[in-house]
Amino acid sequence: MACIDLNADLGEGFGRWRLTDDERLLSVVTSANVACGFHAGDAVTMRRVCALAAERGVRIGAQVSYRDLAGFGRRAMDVPPAELAAEVAYQIGALEVFARAAGSRVAYVKPHGALYNRVVHDEEQAAAVVEGVLLADAALPVLGLPGSRLLELAGKAGLPVVPEAFADRAYTDAGTLVPRSREGAVITEPDAVVERSLALAASGEVVSESGARIAVRARSLCLHGDTPGAVELARRVRERLESSGVRVEAFA
Repeated sequence: MACIDLNADLGEGFGRWRLTDDERLLSVVTSANVACGFHAGDAVTMRRVCALAAERGVRIGAQVSYRDLAGFGRRAMDVPPAELAAEVAYQIGALEVFARAAGSRVAYVKPHGALYNRVVHDEEQAAAVVEGVLLADAALPVLGLPGSRLLELAGKAGLPVVPEAFADRAYTDAGTLVPRSREGAVITEPDAVVERSLALAASGEVVSESGARIAVRARSLCLHGDTPGAVELARRVRERLESSGVRVEAFA
């Protein structure tokens, strides 16, 4: 039987502004990527989401990013490796306080936005992220794109690696994500997202932007929490997976 973890980006608000419906999404997903204050999120939001996740038995992950609140962590930045490593560790440590207060812990790390895409190919930035994770906890799993420099270096450093896929993002023939700046980069048609989710979970394949079928072997599937109708779409995805015999559970 196929098995897949469902993760979503949560806690992406700041002060009175909220972007994601955290409480309802936490009733669907098995892992929560919690913003740690650098691209979104603040102390109150982090504490609230950790408490909700712990209450529902959802794994808490640190979603680390470049320090870019104004650009939501999606702007390209050049951060010195030593600084980036320290900031990654800092974000993990901040979230760990609230996770432990809720009776849980930070169970994994996932980069966000521009940092996520940068560490697919950039060895120096990927190594800095790995260093930051090791500073925080040398046993933390790292989520990332299959075949990325990040997962390669994390594995070499002894960190558990978890390859993930995106049902609502277009892929290139090389298995990388189509940049958001290009038309069609985000899949918005709900039925298409649901069927792509099933294909990724059951067969490890997805249709690229050119129409080619490419292999994307993933243990976790990301459902973006900031898309319109995210909660209902997440429910449809989970129901489709389970009705097709796919077991939905957090990665080991």
